[in-house]
Amino acid sequence: MYQVKIKKLSGYQDISIPQKMSEFASGFDIYAGVKEEVVIRKGERVLIPTGFALEMPVGIEAQIRPRSGLALKNGITLLNTPGTIDSDYRGEVKVILINLGEEDFIVKPGDRIAQLVFMEVPQVKLVEVEDITQTNRGSGGFGHTGK
Repeated sequence: MYQVKIKKLSGYQDISIPQKMSEFASGFDIYAGVKEEVVIRKGERVLIPTGFALEMPVGIEAQIRPRSGLALKNGITLLNTPGTIDSDYRGEVKVILINLGEEDFIVKPGDRIAQLVFMEVPQVKLVEVEDITQTNRGSGGFGHTGK
């Protein structure tokens, strides 16, 4: 088990740190650290503070992912999904929300807006070569196998 340190930032005492909402949940729900309501108009994107910073050990990353209920019910999702927080980043975690829904959406202080999932990151060394092996697929991509 990895130990991740979380720091609640000054001015955000009323905002909860991320929490799992069920025993076997993969993600920790993230709460909006806004001081007052923020309206996200249809088609608009907004950077939402969370009020916390992380210290993770080398070998893991934190991913910011959308909440399925917000996406289905309101068309609210994240632009850079998943957002990546590297183990050497120490700043405030922020979430880029976009409103793809049909109506304006209001983010209130303390609303659950995204989820935080931790993943192992393998150490990889890129080795430049002249040729790579061929496969049956080759360079086919972007739906080349049909629906």
